[in-house]
Amino acid sequence: MLSGVRMPRMNSIMERWVQTCRRELLDRTLIWNQQHLLHALREFEEFYNTRRPHQGIANARPLHPMPVPINDPEQITHLDVRRWERLGGILHEYQHAA
Repeated sequence: MLSGVRMPRMNSIMERWVQTCRRELLDRTLIWNQQHLLHALREFEEFYNTRRPHQGIANARPLHPMPVPINDPEQITHLDVRRWERLGGILHEYQHAA
């Protein structure tokens, strides 16, 4: 695949995404056919861009603002976290219960 002239970092960004997709999804999934592959990739893309925390950006998700920090020690000891499974348990979503 050729990259654009004015986009020297494009290959490295795509290589990182493909590596993450392969390590977190495709290495753990038995793909049955093209339709199943496309469904799994769509789910992973949505999960990657909206739910998955990204360590390099202080756990901020790319399409959401930074979370508000919790400074109160009393609030930290009483956190209630819920977990949902996606794609048959391969991907996990975590959210604070209100």
